[in-house]
Amino acid sequence: MGRIRTPGRTRTSKSTRTVKGLRKQALGSRGEALAAAFLEDAGLVVLERNFRCPRGELDIIARDGDTAVFVEVKTRRTAMLGSPLEAVTRTKLARIRALAGIWLSGQDEYFPATRIDALGIIMEPRVQYFHCPNIQVDS
Repeated sequence: MGRIRTPGRTRTSKSTRTVKGLRKQALGSRGEALAAAFLEDAGLVVLERNFRCPRGELDIIARDGDTAVFVEVKTRRTAMLGSPLEAVTRTKLARIRALAGIWLSGQDEYFPATRIDALGIIMEPRVQYFHCPNIQVDS
């Protein structure tokens, strides 16, 4: 499936391109891998990636001392469409809070504190990270 035929022209399928042509899911997976490494370099311990349940998914769950950190990762190819962090809305934060409660209820370990971080990544022209610990979204 490397090529897609259209009347009068041939073009390469997105699945065969580099970062510019990464499919949305592949771009997200790449961003989450970069985010996990970034967080570990910052001293956090990644406990789990891609926790899924019927209510949704948590991208990264980490520990920062005795704090459970739920990290929402947003990756964009370029900054042309704005900051990736603009995609973290009040509704998204409410969903993350609910999912965090579900995850915490299934843990044997006790976490006296929790927080939600957002980590935006822009891939081109070079990888840039935008980390917002304990994110709060204005109305």
